[in-house]
Amino acid sequence: MTSFADLKLAEPLLRALHEEGYTEPTPIQVGAIPHLLHGRDLLGLAQTGTGKTAAFALPILQRLSSHRHPAKPKGARVLVLAPTRELASQIDASFVTYGRHMRLSHAVVFGGVGQGRQVDALRRGVDVLVAAPGRLLDLIGQGHIDLSSVEVLVLDEADRMLDMGFVRDIRRVVSMLPRERQTLLFSATMPKSIAELASGLLRDPARVEVTPPSTTVERVRQAVMFVEESDKKAATLMLLKSPKVQRAIVFTLMKHEANKVSEFLCKSGIVAEAIHGNKSQGARERAMAGFRSGQVKVLVATDIAARGIDVDDVSHVFNYDLPNVPESYVHRIGRTARAGRDGWAVSLCDSEQRAWLRDIEREIGQNIPVFADHPHHSEGARQSTKRPPVLGGGGGQRGGRNQGRGGRPGARRAA
Repeated sequence: MTSFADLKLAEPLLRALHEEGYTEPTPIQVGAIPHLLHGRDLLGLAQTGTGKTAAFALPILQRLSSHRHPAKPKGARVLVLAPTRELASQIDASFVTYGRHMRLSHAVVFGGVGQGRQVDALRRGVDVLVAAPGRLLDLIGQGHIDLSSVEVLVLDEADRMLDMGFVRDIRRVVSMLPRERQTLLFSATMPKSIAELASGLLRDPARVEVTPPSTTVERVRQAVMFVEESDKKAATLMLLKSPKVQRAIVFTLMKHEANKVSEFLCKSGIVAEAIHGNKSQGARERAMAGFRSGQVKVLVATDIAARGIDVDDVSHVFNYDLPNVPESYVHRIGRTARAGRDGWAVSLCDSEQRAWLRDIEREIGQNIPVFADHPHHSEGARQSTKRPPVLGGGGGQRGGRNQGRGGRPGARRAA
C-alpha cells in the first residue's frame, strides 16, 4: 500500500498530513504527485471528492519550499484558477493547511466582495494566488497584479469554467504568463472543448485518469420519483423528514426556485439556507459555515453555487429539478458518499423533465431505480417517460464504480 512518505514528500508536508489525520493517498494523488514533483505538465481527469486539491497542492508546496525566493511585488509564483468563490476559498484553505509548517504567502481573489484586502495581500507578492477569472482580470486591468513571473499554472474544474463562459478569460490570463512554466489542468469530464484547451496549454503532459467521465460515484444509491411539478415541495419535505437524512443538499435549476424551496422548508420546521450567485459572499459564507457545523440541515443550491461545496458527511442529495446537462448529474450526486460513507441521491422527475432523465441514464449507462411507494407518485409522469432499457442498467444497483475511490473504507483522505 502506497503511503505519503513513499511519494517522497518533504517532512513538513508529511507532518501536516499526519496532523490532519490523513492516512493514505488517493489514486489521483498516487498518480499525479510523482509527475508533478518532476516538473511535468499534467492532465488530470477526476471528479470532486477524489483528493485532487492535495494532488496538486502538495507537490507545488514542495517546489516552493525547495526553491525559496520571494515573489515579485504584485506577482505570484503559483496561479490557481477556479470557477467559483467557494472553490477558490477552499483551495486557498487547503494550501494553508498543508503548508502550515512552511513559510507560505498566499492570497485569494474573487468577486462579490470589496477588493481592498485582496489588493493589500498582493502588494508585496505571494507564493500562491488562487483566483476566479473575472476578479483576477479586473485587478490586472487596474495594475494590481503582475503575472509575468508565474512558475506554475493550475486550472481546476476546467470543464465547469468553460461551461460558465470563462474560456476567453482563461485565454487572456494565459497570454500574460511566461511561456516557460508548469501547467496543470484538472477536469471531471473530457469533452472536445477541454481536449482543445489542453492541447493548446500543455506540453507533453502526463495524463492521470482515475474516474471515467461518464461513471457515477461509488457507494451512491440512486432513485427517481415521478411526481408532478405542483407536488415537488411536498415530496421534498416528506423526504427530508426521514430520520435517515442527517445533512442534505437540494439542487434546483433556478436561483429564484432555490429561494422558494428554502423558505418553504424553513416554514415547515427544517433549517435550510439557499446558496446561489445572487447571494452576497457574506451570506454564502454564513450558509456554508452553518451547513458544515450542522446548524443548517439543508443547503438548497444551484449547480454553479454548489461547486466548491466539500463536506464529507452529506448523507443525501435531492434533485428537486433534474439538471439539463447530464454531466451535472454526476457532479451533483458526488456531493454525497464521501470518505468511505454511503449516500443517497434521489431525483424528482416531472413530465417536463423526462427527456433529461433519459439523457442522464444514457450518460451513466444504467436505468435509475424508480421509487413509487409514496403518496405523491404520478403514474402519468412515469408512463410518459417511455424509458428504454439501457445497457449496463441495474434496477436496484448502486451507482457505477468510481475507479478513483478505492482503498480502505473509512480511511481519512486528503481533499
